[in-house]
Order: sequence, then structure tokens, then C-alpha cells
Amino acid sequence: MNKPLFIGHGSPMNAVQNNDYSNFLNNFAKSINKPEAIAVISAHWQTKGTFITGSSRPEQIYDFYGFPLELYEIKYRPKGNREAAEEIKNIIPEIEIDYNRGIDHAGWAVVKHMYPDQDVPLLEISLDVNKNESGHFDLGRKLAALSKSILFIGSGNLVHNLSDISFNEKDGVFPWAKDADAWIDDRIKSENIDELINYRRYMPDCRRAIPTNEHYLPFLYILGMKTANKGIETIYQEIQNGSISMRSIRVELL
Repeated sequence: MNKPLFIGHGSPMNAVQNNDYSNFLNNFAKSINKPEAIAVISAHWQTKGTFITGSSRPEQIYDFYGFPLELYEIKYRPKGNREAAEEIKNIIPEIEIDYNRGIDHAGWAVVKHMYPDQDVPLLEISLDVNKNESGHFDLGRKLAALSKSILFIGSGNLVHNLSDISFNEKDGVFPWAKDADAWIDDRIKSENIDELINYRRYMPDCRRAIPTNEHYLPFLYILGMKTANKGIETIYQEIQNGSISMRSIRVELL
């Protein structure tokens, strides 16, 4: 079984940088069995209803603006896997297949560091804007049954406020971001799933740490895949740009 992951992806510039984060991704991939396919639940694909990419050769989407030219020159375009998409739809009929949509940077900017040879098929799953937090968690529970052949990766950030960040990498961590990340870490360690799902009710100053939820929701899919009485493990932690939590986790399956 492929243990599902949540990966904090941060700035698109992480795709071209050789830093602690990119080295973590590369080394972590070497420590696990290579999956037959990867399906990324993307913070950057929001739809009415849930969709999965079904193209056998999905386009690489550069879904960002104003960055250095070198970022737009990256070519990372592994194959898709139409059969895997159709298998997921057969098991979970509410998921529709989009045969034309490509892979955004929540997918390729992460996986390029894990499998630079582009030899693992890559799919993406969208976020249904009509679901609440519990609905996303419940869909994650359904997807867990497919983890034997597919590595599911939720790609977002647990603390993410683009209106309150630093563009100077040498700046320290903002106290409010450190507190929010620590709150989440405490709930992960105690496996307090209810408070992680219902963070709006329980997290102090959540509107500053998570002003919009699209980067947090992929985490709930991965929490939903956790088997009862099995653990949640933080596999990487860092706060970039003063306020962007790169905390990444893995959950246990049977």
C-alpha cells in the first residue's frame, strides 16, 4: 500500500531551487517504493463537482505570473493514466473525468523533485467548491481504498496567507504563523481529527492563518485516508517567506 502524503508546496520558485525542501522531496521518494501512479489533490484546481484528469499526456500548466523566466522554462510532463482515472470513477461515481485538463504546479512542481526522470504517471483531482470540510474529508476516506496502486498526495499549505508574507528569504518567521503551525502540529500529534476538520471553530486567529481554505483542504483528504487507530507522522517542517507552512505529513494504512 502507498501511504498517502500531504506535501506543503509553497512558492512556485521551489520548483527551481536546490534547498532543504527540494532535497527532502528527492530523498523521501528514494525511501519509498515507486508507485504505479500518483494522484495529486490540487489546491489550484477548484470546480463545481469533483474531477480527475484523464488525459494520457496531460499538458503542463504554468498557473502563476510575474516569476523569473527560468521557472517557465522548466519542462516536466510525465504521462497520465486514463485507466487509473476510469478505475477511480468506477469505484466513486461522483468523480467525473476531465480528458482535457493538464497538471498545475501543485502537482508537477512537487513531483519533479520526487521523480525527476518523469517515469511515474501523474494525475490530478480537483476540489469541489460545493463541499464543506467534512465533505472533503469523507471523499478522502473513499479514495483510500485505491491506495494499493496509487500514491495520493494532497498538495497545498497548512498556513497560507499571500497578503501577509515576506519576499525576503532571510526574514524570520512571523509569530502568528509560528503559533498557527504549532497549533496544527499539536492536533496532528494528538490525532485530534475533529479539530483539524473544524479548524474554523477551534483554531485561534484562523482567518489570518487560513484566510481561504483551498490550500488547507487537500490536507483533509489525506486525513480521511488514515485508518482508524493508525498514526499521522510529520515528515517535513519549515516555514518559508515568514508565514507559509511547508509542514508535510504521511498517514498510516493497514
